[in-house]
Amino acid sequence: MKLPAWLISFLASNLPFDILAKLPINQLSEKSDNKPSDKPADQPSVKPAKQQSKLSFQLPFFSGVRFIDKLLFTKHLSMMTKSDTTINEALIILASLTESRPFRKIILKMSEDIKNGKSLSDAMSKHPQVFDAFYTNIIAVGETSGTLDQSFSYLSKQLAKEYSFRKIVQGAMIYPVIVLIAVGGVGTGVSIFVLPKLLDLFSGFGVQLPWTTKLLIAFAHLMQNDGFIVINGIIALVIVLRALPKFRLTKRYIDRFFFEIPYFGKIVENTQATIFCRNLGTLLKSGIPINSALVITLKITTNYVIQFYIIYLLGATEKGKSLSEEFNSHNFKHFPKIMTKMIAIGEKTGNLSDTLLYLSDFFEEEVNDQVRNISTLLEPIMLLIIGGLVAFIALAIISPLYQLTGSVGN
Repeated sequence: MKLPAWLISFLASNLPFDILAKLPINQLSEKSDNKPSDKPADQPSVKPAKQQSKLSFQLPFFSGVRFIDKLLFTKHLSMMTKSDTTINEALIILASLTESRPFRKIILKMSEDIKNGKSLSDAMSKHPQVFDAFYTNIIAVGETSGTLDQSFSYLSKQLAKEYSFRKIVQGAMIYPVIVLIAVGGVGTGVSIFVLPKLLDLFSGFGVQLPWTTKLLIAFAHLMQNDGFIVINGIIALVIVLRALPKFRLTKRYIDRFFFEIPYFGKIVENTQATIFCRNLGTLLKSGIPINSALVITLKITTNYVIQFYIIYLLGATEKGKSLSEEFNSHNFKHFPKIMTKMIAIGEKTGNLSDTLLYLSDFFEEEVNDQVRNISTLLEPIMLLIIGGLVAFIALAIISPLYQLTGSVGN
């Protein structure tokens, strides 16, 4: 038997034909390889969530629900499921507490679905822009096995780690962005408002302007005459650069390019390894079989290169091979080498999920250290850039003033 139609559609919608031709799709089957997860054999498996549309997968626009809202929602539900509060009562309480109007509507809609006899995971699956396949499948396992409180506990811990990770990366970018904006604003202000007023003075005394002053004056004339076009061009460029990763034809090149950037590529590599290990490890820990866990991980992975790797791993497990065998037989060069050895140990000892979660924490620490190093390195670099720009602006203004003083003296 071949792959399920929904998975074939997913692959065809999101991978180029030259890559699809290389994949072992024709050797995959729907039948599970019966490889155990880290839970007993009687633990329930979960069917993969319904595939999102091609548009929603490629253009995941902002849903109106912040990540912190989702995290707090999960934490509160984790606590409430351990008490005597029913799911529906908990949802009504959380809907009244949330400050996000879009999220409140989603929670109330879920409450109505539960009143109509649907399970919580089914109600959540109707809102994939907030609750992805990873989230809903772990909830489905908890509902089936009667361990819903543990499922929410798993999710709240993982979401908290992801939130902390995001904040570290975002924090590292704030300083250089603010500095560059400030320097650009000062340079633009001097060019537009200061230099044009001095230009008539310099021309009247026949002062030969240095190249730095000429450059700033040319920029000032450009902004005065065609500023509207320049500003709109910059805005259009930003929109295009942000939109390019949303399209299949450009995304594969962009994802590959990020891996090849010196030093930064290592951060991307460790970041993707963190996400992969945490998602797969949490799914296995919840009792989801390896094949279903890989399919879910594939659906929620956004990086083209990692999707490519997961499809090979899925093909291997469908044929009865272990993950470590596939890691050894293929050169997954953008996965850290330690993953191969550690995954082999985890499979040998029967603790694959714990090994993957350990690796996710390990790689996360690596990324944290690398981001901190970048932050430390950026400070002197930014100071040098600022110093260079200030010196450039100073020379552009002071040099002709010195020449003007000399000409007046003569």
